[in-house]
Order: sequence, then structure tokens, then C-alpha cells
Amino acid sequence: MMQPETIKQLIEAGIADSEAIVQGDDGTHFEAIIVSDAFAGKGPVQQHQLVYQALGSKMGNEIHALSIQTYTPEQWAEVRELRGL
Repeated sequence: MMQPETIKQLIEAGIADSEAIVQGDDGTHFEAIIVSDAFAGKGPVQQHQLVYQALGSKMGNEIHALSIQTYTPEQWAEVRELRGL
């Protein structure tokens, strides 16, 4: 059974200079917010592909479902400001 912290570590190890926030409580369904400069200039599909590559074979096996939100650091700062975080 996967833990959110393990997924966080995999993402952060697989995407340079990234920060991930991962939540999930049933061991197979998770939500992740990932912030990285690596997403700059890439569309959503390409950004998600980077995340899937970082997770490798875990995706679709130990991780049944993963909701992904990707941001550059600048975008994340804007989102945090709008949400008052």
C-alpha cells in the first residue's frame, strides 16, 4: 500500500527542483500539487507526463488514481495569493 510521503519523495526525486504536496487516505487514490520550474513552457499533458515518468511503474499499479495539479513557482505564488494561503 502506497503512502502519500512515498509518492512525494518519488516525484521530488524524479523532477528537478520540485516541491510536491500529496494527500490520500485509502492507499490507492491520491491528490498531488507539484510545483517546479520544469513545467515552464509545457502544456498540461507534457507536465503530467513528467509526473508519470517520475512515478514510473507505480502509476497504474500501486497508485490506482492520481489527481494532478501542476504549477510553475510563479503560478503557485499567484494561486496562493488568490486563496489567501
